[in-house]
Parts: sequence; C-alpha cells; structure tokens
Amino acid sequence: MSGCSKRCKLGFVKFAQTIFKLITGTLSKDKIEDELEMTMVCHRPEGLEQLEAQTNFTKRELQVLYRGFKNECPSGVVNEETFKQIYAQFFPHGDASTYAHYLFHAFDTTQTGSVKFEDFVTALSILLRGTVHEKLRWTFNLYDINKDGYINKEEMMDIVKAIYDMMGKYTYPVLREDTPRQHVDVFFQKMDKNKDGIVTLDEFLESCQEDDNIMRSLQLFQNVM
Repeated sequence: MSGCSKRCKLGFVKFAQTIFKLITGTLSKDKIEDELEMTMVCHRPEGLEQLEAQTNFTKRELQVLYRGFKNECPSGVVNEETFKQIYAQFFPHGDASTYAHYLFHAFDTTQTGSVKFEDFVTALSILLRGTVHEKLRWTFNLYDINKDGYINKEEMMDIVKAIYDMMGKYTYPVLREDTPRQHVDVFFQKMDKNKDGIVTLDEFLESCQEDDNIMRSLQLFQNVM
C-alpha cells in the first residue's frame, strides 16, 4: 500500500470515529475548538458555508469532519477499496465487502468511482438528522441497485443478505441459511401492493410508514451505517 493510500485509510478511520462521536454526543465543544485550532488553514469557508446550508450539520461540525476526511487524504476522495477496508475493521466477525460495495455506490451519486467529502457528508446528514421521509428515500436508493427507479425482489435479497453476512455469526448465533430469503419474502409481499413484481418509491414509502415491523427492520440498516 502506498504512503498516500495509508494516509487516506487512516484519515477515513479518524473520520469514522468523529462520526461516532457526533452520533453519541461525545464530541464536546472544547474538542471541536481544539480541532479547529489545528486545522483552520485547511478549510475552504465558501464550501463549508454552502454545505452548512445544504445539510443538518453546523459549520463547526463540518470543519471537524472535513479535517478527518481531507487533511489525511490530500486527494479529497475515497475509493471503493478503502471504503471496504474501513467497514471490514468495524465488522471483524463478518464479511462486510458486499454491503460496503452497495453502500459506496449509494454515496457515489455521480457514479465516478470515488466519494468526495461533499457526497459523504450530504448522505450522512440525511441518515443521522434527516426526516423519516428523507431517510426512507435514501434507503430506497440503496436498495435500487441498478438505479431504474424500482426495487425488485432480487435487489432486496442482495442487500438483506449482504447485511446478514456483514453482521456475522456471532450476532446471529441461530441464523438459518434461508433466513434472509424468508425476511425478504415477507416484506416484499407487503410492499408490492399491486403485485406487479416490483416496488415503486411510493409503495416503499407507504409500506414503511404504515408497518412498524418494516420500520424496525430498517433500523438494522441505520445501525450498521
């Protein structure tokens, strides 16, 4: 691994750790001030001000996140291989590579093969602080693997199986091999309201918001973000 790749990987680990602190509320004001004092010269105020308007993060939070993402990775982008390596560290008892692949392509909205800070923080804002409707629309996009505007049963199966594979045998000690398929069969039947073999965005939104079991299951996705 090259020096730049190592720095990029380390930087993304720091970025992931900062995200965890934001989620748990352990990123204190003093810590933010310390981070800012070390990194002010590395920021582009115009870009951060625009992101502040577009996301649910404060400018200070964005500055801390920016350091973790960009300071340690001068290229300013993360490729899929680095993304997979990071997820493998967080889920050592399972195989995170397939889920990381799908998640990476959901972040890579322009399909360039790389994720910029703006891409990642915009998605993160939705998943952590967006409305229920925003989170569901983003999740629909994740499940719509081929980006044709619909979810078919195999796409849903691919995502659900990838999540089960990532969580590993220690999380599900009595998991049977056909559990993901059973899970998908039940939820797809509920979502495909007109029985045409595909789930539209409207069907997805309606089903998720009217069925508590589906909403609880989607929490699994949010927890593994």
